[in-house]
Amino acid sequence: MSGNEDVPIHHDFYSQERWNNWLNQVKESDFKLEGSEESDGKAGAIFVNMEDDVILACLKILAKFDREQISPETTLEIILGIRDMVLDDVEPISEDIDMMVASLQTSLMGGFAAFECYVKGDYDEKGKIAVLVKKAIKAEEADDMEIVLDTIANIGALVLNGKRLTEKTLEKVPYGLVAEWLDGIESIAAAKVGADSYKNDEADDGLL
Repeated sequence: MSGNEDVPIHHDFYSQERWNNWLNQVKESDFKLEGSEESDGKAGAIFVNMEDDVILACLKILAKFDREQISPETTLEIILGIRDMVLDDVEPISEDIDMMVASLQTSLMGGFAAFECYVKGDYDEKGKIAVLVKKAIKAEEADDMEIVLDTIANIGALVLNGKRLTEKTLEKVPYGLVAEWLDGIESIAAAKVGADSYKNDEADDGLL
């Protein structure tokens, strides 16, 4: 088969129903920002799992792209379709939950920018993540959000290409948009160092 020739995709990598199921779980969790540490940790894990689930779905798509089973155009169409779904406005649930969902969506913005950058090849494979993180921080200080997101996308593309995002680099990042967008890149990095069964996955993993 010639490179990047699309093969039939027989399942949805991520569906609206799947996202809605997560939102229903969040609603049922009755999450509160203030409360017992134990209950907060358990309920808060839902948001981590939500993010990981979206990132894993995108990695499954990317694995097919890397094996040249789907074209760049189809890869972007699927991934950006998921992006539009999960970044869409969510009906208010509660003040605390709404804040967490908004934070989750902001984090995912960084992840989606990385996937798009990687598929398009719009990054320097020899780029240094530590240098790019400093560039992103300076751009945020200058209130140049376009440069910030572009730089985060480049960092994420490098991570997708196999480079490491170290704790030493992350600990120097002040709280702000860079930190939130980098959280999405951290999710990608964590998924890539975990089980790599997603690379050969052909079906919904049935988490929900």
